[in-house]
Amino acid sequence: MKLTLMYAPVSCALVPYVALTEAGAAFEVQAIDHTRAEHFRDEFLALNPKAKLPVLVIDGRPLTENVAIQIWIARHFPHAGLMPSGTEEFQAIEWLAWFASGVHPHLTPHNRPQRYCDLPGSEESVKRLASAQLFQDFAVCEERLAGRTWFLTVFSTVDIYFYWCFRRATLFGLDLSRFQHCLRHFERMAQRSSVQRVLDFERQIQQEFLARNEEPRHA
Repeated sequence: MKLTLMYAPVSCALVPYVALTEAGAAFEVQAIDHTRAEHFRDEFLALNPKAKLPVLVIDGRPLTENVAIQIWIARHFPHAGLMPSGTEEFQAIEWLAWFASGVHPHLTPHNRPQRYCDLPGSEESVKRLASAQLFQDFAVCEERLAGRTWFLTVFSTVDIYFYWCFRRATLFGLDLSRFQHCLRHFERMAQRSSVQRVLDFERQIQQEFLARNEEPRHA
């Protein structure tokens, strides 16, 4: 089985990258440069016409959407224990679905407020409202993590997805100090070798992209 993960720095493609690493899977990574809009090129759109990451190419066939990819990885690498069994399996899917459909959409307006309102000077208002919604989301997570190491009884793919959500929020200059349980979870995740491996790769790719984008273009 040949696996290729389409990955862009900072994007939520970090989630399957960490999961595949946790699973000990053999996979290749194809870096996508968002600054060059490579996710809108024909070759990428042939894999995912939604022009979104992540994309996991499995023996030449693309699988998209983080929830689907996470469940696929967990079921094809059961030894990694990324998805719990029994009732907790459905609780895991519940958390994954909420991160994808609830938390994630409250992160995007901070990065691209112009997508949500085109009135001149509306950017800060969009961000402020998105922050209020995001803080409500994190309050739910904060309560869940009180007295817990992980979201479920053991480490799972849920923790990976939340790590990315919280990490993304840290890049927007938001005051997250009220979410102490979330911050400790974030620190625990940052200590995992799988996360460190992805972040090392991300820094390398960012440097390569920067160097490439600074190269003089000849007419």
